[in-house]
Amino acid sequence: MSFDIEKVRADFPILSRQVNGRPLVYLDNGASAQKPRVVIDAITRAYEAEYANVHRGLHFLSNLATENYERVRAIIARFLNVPREDEVIFTSGATEGINLVSYGWAGPRLKAGDEIVLSVLEHHANIVPWHFLRERQGVALKWVEPEPDGSLPPEKVLAAVGPRTKLIAVTHMSNVTGTVVDVGAIARGTDVPVLADGSQAAVHMPVDLSALGVDFYCITGHKLYGPSGSGAIWIRAERQAEMRPFMGGGDMIRTVTRESVDYADPPLRFEAGTPGIANQIGLGAALEYLMAFGMENIAAHERDLRDYARERLRSLNWLSVQGDAAEKGAIFSMTMQGAHAHDISTILDKRGIAVRAGTHCAMPLLDFFGVSATARASFAMYNTRAEVDALIDGLSFCRELFA
Repeated sequence: MSFDIEKVRADFPILSRQVNGRPLVYLDNGASAQKPRVVIDAITRAYEAEYANVHRGLHFLSNLATENYERVRAIIARFLNVPREDEVIFTSGATEGINLVSYGWAGPRLKAGDEIVLSVLEHHANIVPWHFLRERQGVALKWVEPEPDGSLPPEKVLAAVGPRTKLIAVTHMSNVTGTVVDVGAIARGTDVPVLADGSQAAVHMPVDLSALGVDFYCITGHKLYGPSGSGAIWIRAERQAEMRPFMGGGDMIRTVTRESVDYADPPLRFEAGTPGIANQIGLGAALEYLMAFGMENIAAHERDLRDYARERLRSLNWLSVQGDAAEKGAIFSMTMQGAHAHDISTILDKRGIAVRAGTHCAMPLLDFFGVSATARASFAMYNTRAEVDALIDGLSFCRELFA
């Protein structure tokens, strides 16, 4: 399928609406992306015509729902280019996936004084679960700072690895700056297991886990044009074998008696309870939609937006952009002298432009840049150069108000 931006935009019903009397310019994709019609239709169909609980049902609807639900595992495996579907574990999003690794893999293995290497670029979802281990088990967190431009050279991460390092947990793309981290070079440079947070990267560029060589890789559906409450984590089979179950309940067991429990094989071992059936089906529809366009075609479109936005933002000498690494996605965090990030966001909203303001669940990174909050414009496959221009005009109007 060729990449026709007008066709793409027509696929997203919400983009036709107005906000405050102006056409919506949605630039809050780093927080959550809008949904194409195929995803909305897939969820509606799942509830209207195909819904039942999955697994073990003997009736028609249960078998149909199970088939539709389980086929998403294969879609995710294809999207991430991994050969084994049973290495894909369904989650409610990246946060659950990282917590699964923290509780199920790291918790039983790490002792007081063992180290986890983290970067300052991380989202809180890839920080707080490791703090749990610091608080409860005495695990040490070893921090790696980015360069002043927000880039994170793999050699800096590898230099932090010591004899007691048991895990490296690093983002594949920063949700604040868009910095792309070469997680493949990190994984190839060490025998220490590597967890990569793919929440941002997977929606903006092709991801080939067969080439990256990491051990854990999580994605979240709501950023991938799918429903909230959907997602997955890929865990290498060897690492799954080292894990204890995260939650107990239905689906993750084979047999239960008064005296013992026999767990199901992975991935079901790590999927307790009735899952988000329609949500995961919607995620499958979203990933098939993306793959029909081709992730490289989407990435090329977004690179054009990134370069155009970077050029236009650099012309605003009264605006500061935090982190402008050469290798980055179309994500820009900004501050303006005399105007709080919340002021910027509110003024832009009056012009129909949606950006996010605050710490973006990345307080250590904002502290590194010496700011308390930023306004963040994050672009997606449906955004246009005209919307970059609208952002620049809105920022210029904001500057006039605070000059």
